[in-house]
Amino acid sequence: MVEVIGGAEGVLDDAVVRAFVVDSLNRADLDGRSVCVIVPDGTRSCPLPLLLSAVHEALDGRAGGVTVLVALGTHAAMSDEHLRAHLGGTYPGFTVRNHEWWEPGALVSLGEIPAGRVAELSEGRLRTPIEVVLNRAVVEHDVCLVIGPVFPHEVVGFSGGNKYFFPGVAGQEIIDFSHWLGALITSADIIGTTGTTPVRALIDQAAAMIPGRRLALCLVVESGTGALHAAAFGPPETAWAACAGVSARAHVRYLDAPVRRVLSIIPARYDDMWTGAKGFYKVEPIVADGGQVILYAPHITRISAMHPEIERIGYHCRDYFLKQWDRFAGFHWGVLAHSTHLRGAGTWDPGDGERGRVTVTLATGIPEKVVRGANLDYLDPRAVDLDAYAADPETFTVPQAGEVLFRLR
Repeated sequence: MVEVIGGAEGVLDDAVVRAFVVDSLNRADLDGRSVCVIVPDGTRSCPLPLLLSAVHEALDGRAGGVTVLVALGTHAAMSDEHLRAHLGGTYPGFTVRNHEWWEPGALVSLGEIPAGRVAELSEGRLRTPIEVVLNRAVVEHDVCLVIGPVFPHEVVGFSGGNKYFFPGVAGQEIIDFSHWLGALITSADIIGTTGTTPVRALIDQAAAMIPGRRLALCLVVESGTGALHAAAFGPPETAWAACAGVSARAHVRYLDAPVRRVLSIIPARYDDMWTGAKGFYKVEPIVADGGQVILYAPHITRISAMHPEIERIGYHCRDYFLKQWDRFAGFHWGVLAHSTHLRGAGTWDPGDGERGRVTVTLATGIPEKVVRGANLDYLDPRAVDLDAYAADPETFTVPQAGEVLFRLR
């Protein structure tokens, strides 16, 4: 069963949200049980101070220990200062941890999904076994409570739900595996796809191996404000499905015709191109063949601190890797997936080389040499006149890019 409040239109009052969270947890039979609360990092819009204070009200002195685990995936760890601001302070009796995906001792294996089952889940795209590894805190608590938003997503269709386990608090191998499966489908084809995509099916299969009870408070957040359109509480699969349906109405905009150029203005929550690339994923479907996407982010000064190999590999379309797999199979598949997601659709063959469907231009603080070395176009951000682009009939400007998906009717 799932409890739902709100909808795609309007936003919920904070007092209503707080009461919903407290009442839902009070009915959840958590007395004396240890709870691992899994929350997003700073790259997601989410009113965590409101939500965690409500969780603290409901569980403090009632649960048998609470750990708040930040779902980094393979992002950089958040500092203590950043965590306090992100979570809304400290919560007596709650322990707060980053997901240490780089630390083998912080992880545990739940077993393996066999090759045959992987082939079924991936609809034949992959046929190798995958070990299911995730943060040890998940299995060391009686109950896991996922708290996080649902948005259109380039790897899985819509984010949220069990995705906070895999890749949120998982080991790098299964993170890489799931992201490469998404890349094989391509971002343009999977993003904003409702229902159970092959990547979602793989994630749900892995989550079913978690021994404890799983609950989720899934959210539909108004992009750019942090206010909530809707919230759902229940098992991760059903809570996520309820919010994915709302997100499909709240977070997808439709255009009647393709555009020649998109200027995506990347917000400060994305502090490197690894995360800021969402400003491309969400607009790729509306760009005409031969068109251009400009990612404007003067505050971004690096591609990725955690994945420096992307500068050596560069950004390329999917077939660039598939048709030269002997060269690239040994790299982290998650890095290859990120590469294809930002480069977008294209072709490659030994004679003609690589041809992208659109041009990707970075107007960031990343040095020109690094940008061009990574196979992207460069534009000095100081030369970008936002007002002039806004007035240009051939340019579609997207403020606060990265969460709302744009599609053609």
